[in-house]
Amino acid sequence: MRKIIFPVLISFLLPITLFAGGGMWLPFLLGQLNEADMQSLGMKMTAEDIYSVNKGSLKDAIVHFNGGCSSSIISPQGLLLTNHHCGYSAIQTHSTLEKNYLENGFWAEKQSDELPNDNLVATFIDRIEDVTKDILVGVTDKMTTKERNDKISQNIKAFKKAYAKKKYEDVLIKPFFKGNQYILFVTITYTDVRLVGAPPSAIGKFGADTDNWEWPRHSGDFSLFRIYANKDNLPADYSPDNQPLKPKHYLPISLDGVDAGDFTLVYGFPGRTDEYLPSYAVAQIQNAIDPARIEIRDHALKILDKAMRNDPTIRLQYASKYARIANYWKKWIGERTGLIKTKAVEKKQKLEQEFTRRLAENPELNKKYGSLLDDMDYKYQEIELLAIYRNYFHELFFRNIEIFKPANSLRRFLAQANEENYDQLAGSTKKSLQAFFKDYQPAVDRDVFKSLMQLYTDNVCTAYFPNYLLEERFLEGYDMEQLAKEFYDNSIMTQPEKLYQLIDDKKTDEIKKDPVYQLFMDIVDAYRTRLNPEYQAIKAPIDSMQRRYMAALMEVLPEKKYYPDANGTMRVSYGQVEGYLPKDGVEYLPKTYMEGIIEKYVPGDYEFDLPQRLLDLYEAKDYGPYAENGRLPINFLGSNHTTGGNSGSPVIDAYGNLIGLNFDRVWEGTMSDLNYDRRICRNIMVDIRYVMWVMDKYAGAQRLVDEVQLVHPKAGQKSSKPWDGQKKRKRRKRW
Repeated sequence: MRKIIFPVLISFLLPITLFAGGGMWLPFLLGQLNEADMQSLGMKMTAEDIYSVNKGSLKDAIVHFNGGCSSSIISPQGLLLTNHHCGYSAIQTHSTLEKNYLENGFWAEKQSDELPNDNLVATFIDRIEDVTKDILVGVTDKMTTKERNDKISQNIKAFKKAYAKKKYEDVLIKPFFKGNQYILFVTITYTDVRLVGAPPSAIGKFGADTDNWEWPRHSGDFSLFRIYANKDNLPADYSPDNQPLKPKHYLPISLDGVDAGDFTLVYGFPGRTDEYLPSYAVAQIQNAIDPARIEIRDHALKILDKAMRNDPTIRLQYASKYARIANYWKKWIGERTGLIKTKAVEKKQKLEQEFTRRLAENPELNKKYGSLLDDMDYKYQEIELLAIYRNYFHELFFRNIEIFKPANSLRRFLAQANEENYDQLAGSTKKSLQAFFKDYQPAVDRDVFKSLMQLYTDNVCTAYFPNYLLEERFLEGYDMEQLAKEFYDNSIMTQPEKLYQLIDDKKTDEIKKDPVYQLFMDIVDAYRTRLNPEYQAIKAPIDSMQRRYMAALMEVLPEKKYYPDANGTMRVSYGQVEGYLPKDGVEYLPKTYMEGIIEKYVPGDYEFDLPQRLLDLYEAKDYGPYAENGRLPINFLGSNHTTGGNSGSPVIDAYGNLIGLNFDRVWEGTMSDLNYDRRICRNIMVDIRYVMWVMDKYAGAQRLVDEVQLVHPKAGQKSSKPWDGQKKRKRRKRW
């Protein structure tokens, strides 16, 4: 088998000018691939400043926040900055009607007031290595997909076992370029992460769902946590004896602001992109998959929205749930619209035409890859309906109909419990169930059930129905009202105290007889024995073809630019502060200001209301040192390539200072996961000066303001040394 060592291959084949927009680059390869291009855009750092294993670098201030968001360290005492929506669940968990931190905000007056959080972790990357040669040893082109995967799994297991790591380190090995390359990440995870500060949702979530994915934006989408460590500065579970982390590096904060054309670096953990799909796959997403997902969530969101508007208790309980559901619902709408507008399918087809033309000119390559596109086209046609049905299963039974969530928890509990571990598992299961029931309203869920089950029975082939729905009484049609009554009136899933008692009394047989539990077990069985096996039987060869297609593109079209798809690992993307033209006759400027918040203000509205204190500060124009020509900056745009998982990523200037906090993308460019187009793809960031203003002027969190390092790089102050307390006080006095 001809080995492909991608870092060398890419550096040799790519054109001299890499940057045309797009790219989520591995930081340990920047010196080889990107440094000159980044410096041509105005960057004053070196690749070594961004990623180094020999000294503290920017990478040591970048943190994977709870596995789903990004964050950064902004002080020598482990102060961590991320988005409000990333910290939302933790803020909600600590909130009650009496102490409503979502509505009123939270600011710990001293470190002892900082709030611990169960199951909240912060992960650092210590080092990154290319281990392709070790992981692909013994892998050949003659292997079946299963044989190849089994061999790679064996190699990964053996490599991890032999790899020298410290006790507190973990090793993660991830595939890149569709499994043609493998990269190792050595990680350090801290489990004592405490809530330090959060603005009220009226600031942190200003615009809520109406403004989500939109520009212009005016959101203060940030929250503050702190990482705690043991006396040796190493990871430890929560203890009052733990001390704030002493990081290898933290980000100074620039108060100089941003201008159009300024260099921007987004550093974080983007979740997933798929930039190298063939035209058939993109067309399927655009015309079949996204419309199905949008319709399902549209039904659920309308029911939740009505309930939340009519009841403040439900609004508090369902705020986080609604936001999670609405986030991707709106994203999918924008993605589909963007794919159509940018003619993504046609663009892919042109690439495939050139690919085919090149193959025709090279008999050896044609023999190797000639049938690949036709084979992929056939397989994508074969899988389409199954992919739609699979989305119905996941969207209904695992995401939107809530009554199945406790059933799923009980399924796992009953499958694992035995005489020896019963009490331990029962305790953890009850704790999980209690967290669920705290924010559960059966009446609301019942309406969601009726609406979505009607969609399900109307659109999914009966061959994949759970057995319960195939009973004779349903053959003439479904009475959803009666079906909902049967489950919600009779199930212990709507009676938590009774359920807890059954668990305590070890009456597992009664739990298994519950109608919702039985239905859910039927659902799981139908999925596992009928739908998913058929789906995976087609998906496995598609994945194999996609891996070959990725290698083929790089071999047949070597002059093209190739960067690895996002897969939840550490990446950098670089761009500039830049507006855009969303449609004919409309131009969006790259920055917004406080005046825009006031223009959107609607008293009493749950999305656009404002705290009185903010209004008072606006009237007094009390912006302190955070103003720009008498105006307070709020958000700005950049051409950085981002995706889910980049929420909370620090936005870093040319010198390595913090200038903003990534939190969203523009709606017109949400198709960037499949087809990045620099003309309309923009990421949205909170200006760090607004963050500081909220902390300082709005919240009066003086101890936190004093803790961070403020710099003025554009004025020539580029030192990374923190001001001492005396200098900081004198500077603030002049302000």
